[in-house]
Amino acid sequence: MTHAPLQNRVLPTGEIVSTSFRGTFTGNRGILDLDVQGRLRTSRWKHKHWIICNLVHPRGRYHGPRPARGWTPLFFFDEAIALAAGHRPCAYCRPKAYRAWVKAWSKAQGGAAGHKEIDTALHSARVTRMRTQVRHEALLRDLPDHAFVLYRDRPHLLLNRSLYPFESGSYGTAVQSPFDSLQVTVLTPPPTLAVLAAGFEPETSSIPDS
Repeated sequence: MTHAPLQNRVLPTGEIVSTSFRGTFTGNRGILDLDVQGRLRTSRWKHKHWIICNLVHPRGRYHGPRPARGWTPLFFFDEAIALAAGHRPCAYCRPKAYRAWVKAWSKAQGGAAGHKEIDTALHSARVTRMRTQVRHEALLRDLPDHAFVLYRDRPHLLLNRSLYPFESGSYGTAVQSPFDSLQVTVLTPPPTLAVLAAGFEPETSSIPDS
């Protein structure tokens, strides 16, 4: 009997869907309730510490898609998508990435911050009380590389002054756009945009040649 994929893949729009694309990172928001068909119930998080983790535990174990206890794994196609959905690197399993994140955060905010302060700031910038993604409008030319935006109603990754559409678990061919005047809806939270502008470089999956 063929089973549908679990509802655990996260899109740059913040939606958690059931689809077959493979994730290069996993994420933790606590223990989320899944029904017998693997569909999420009401909860989309249990705490504010939304983190981006490696697929394999630092001790070499793979937790699988449904660990027996402790948390519910979510999966991201790449780190740029995880950032757009409001996550940040895990200090335990990705210490190098976490240190780079904190360094860029401190540079962007003008002072040091601990993970609780960072997560509190991120939480208010990523979701509303109605559990919808917080979005804002901006000129494309003002955004850093690796930001996600809506362009023609589809999520696109901004990289090297080109937009790459993301759909069905892959990036499409670059779309050229009028950078000097184009206003877009931004999916990546403002604090994360500041971290990207301050030099943090996420791990991004294969991008087609422009």
